[in-house]
Amino acid sequence: MDLFEYQARDLFERYGVPVLAGIIADTPAEAKAAAETIGGTVVVKAQVKAGGRGKAGGVKVVHDPDAAAAAAEQILGLDIKGHVVRRVMVAQGARIAREFYFSVLLDRANRSYLSLCSVEGGMEIEELAVERPDALARVEVDPAEGITLDKAREIAAAGHFDAELIEKVAPVIRKLYDVYTGEDATLVEVNPLVLTEDGQVLALDGKVTLDENAGFRHPEHAELEDAASADPLEAAAKENDLNYVKLDGEVGIIGNGAGLVMSTLDVVAYAGEKHGGVKPANFLDIGGGASATVMAAGLDVILGDSQVKSVFVNVFGGITSCVAVANGIVQALEILGDAATKPLVVRLDGNQVEEGRAILAAANHPLVTIASSMDDGADKAAELAAA
Repeated sequence: MDLFEYQARDLFERYGVPVLAGIIADTPAEAKAAAETIGGTVVVKAQVKAGGRGKAGGVKVVHDPDAAAAAAEQILGLDIKGHVVRRVMVAQGARIAREFYFSVLLDRANRSYLSLCSVEGGMEIEELAVERPDALARVEVDPAEGITLDKAREIAAAGHFDAELIEKVAPVIRKLYDVYTGEDATLVEVNPLVLTEDGQVLALDGKVTLDENAGFRHPEHAELEDAASADPLEAAAKENDLNYVKLDGEVGIIGNGAGLVMSTLDVVAYAGEKHGGVKPANFLDIGGGASATVMAAGLDVILGDSQVKSVFVNVFGGITSCVAVANGIVQALEILGDAATKPLVVRLDGNQVEEGRAILAAANHPLVTIASSMDDGADKAAELAAA
């Protein structure tokens, strides 16, 4: 889960990372009030989960409350890389002497953590990484040891900070790592990390990504979710503990096991080429269970997608037998009743497959077509979606 900048700022403050005052505002009037509270020069910043806000006009420096209101009026409603700005943060201004970069992230390839650090930060960090990669230090962080103050000094030195700056920056790096581990994050990034004219080191703009797999340890993270912009289908799937991702296609997919579902997406996409370019509409893994309740929840989510024209249920019976799956499908259709309006192609294989198919045949539901193989099922589902 990616956080908004203001949420990252609040986390940083909680862990003792030096930040400036910031107040969120949803209207120009609230932005004016926030500027009055903070006082002096402030920065009005669009709150969207996308980079390039400054270049898109989503960041404005103003010097009085009326100007803050005017800036908020210009920024609110702005489209930045497909994200519409619905909220701004009014942040205290700073007299910046130098800008730096720091991040710590999960390095999946090496099963470790990785720190990125440079004495050169700011909006052009992406270009720096490409054009002058040596200027961006990459330092592995052992999860068992973490970032101690000495390790922070090592990271800063690798990022080409001089000795005086190292002593100023290292304690901040260590605290940012506390945020990373304390909140079970997969990314903590500060760009820019700045040195002010009076010698302070401040985290001006933070980006934090939280590991949702660790949500059971952090029930408070639920309050950080952006419910307003969440896809309603993905939200409904999450409520039912379904692994669902919406895609841009016409054939709804239900399977058990991530590998099988991924294979099904490929087979449907291939079959769809013969039927006008029909594509998969989603990824939906119901896991090991295929009870009536689970199947009904999955079908309800997929049928709620107006783009879906047909549904392909592709299940391999292992621990859960095809009998349980077939009964689940029959009972799910009974539960959904009139809400089930789109054709279903069902392919079963594995444990008790013949018995499962017999149950579906006996039910003789008008929406259900039984497929003998995954290829046949994908082709039939694509054909029905294209009809």
